[in-house]
Amino acid sequence: MAARKKSKSPKRRQSPAAKLAANKKLVLAFYEQIIGRKDFDGALKYMGATYKQHAPYAADGHAGLRAWLAGFKAAFPKHRYEVKRVLAEGDYVMLHLHGMGGPNPHGESVVDIFRVENGKVVEHWDIIQPIPDTADNANSMF
Repeated sequence: MAARKKSKSPKRRQSPAAKLAANKKLVLAFYEQIIGRKDFDGALKYMGATYKQHAPYAADGHAGLRAWLAGFKAAFPKHRYEVKRVLAEGDYVMLHLHGMGGPNPHGESVVDIFRVENGKVVEHWDIIQPIPDTADNANSMF
């Protein structure tokens, strides 16, 4: 009796929900390295070969992010954040965060948006709003 060759089964595609969950997990791990630990080298494994930056204070590419992070780390070594929301749609992941220990006494409300391609972070946008002393309503920024 001849031995049977095992046929290779086709690679299974992730379900849309599994892909969104994987993208969220990837972005949270990347953010913890880059902002939480301020560790560019630790964040590299989560980044694609290219990295496009839309935030006006950082240059494009890995070198631009590395330079920005060095300045951020020096200026705000005790900066920390609290994740309030994580949303994902398609290849995009949005983090809504409370940044603390930065330039504003009450912190900032931050929205970071990342684009994921082939399981890597490849693009970034952000919106940063200082939290004021008082507000014209009783609602939190979070």
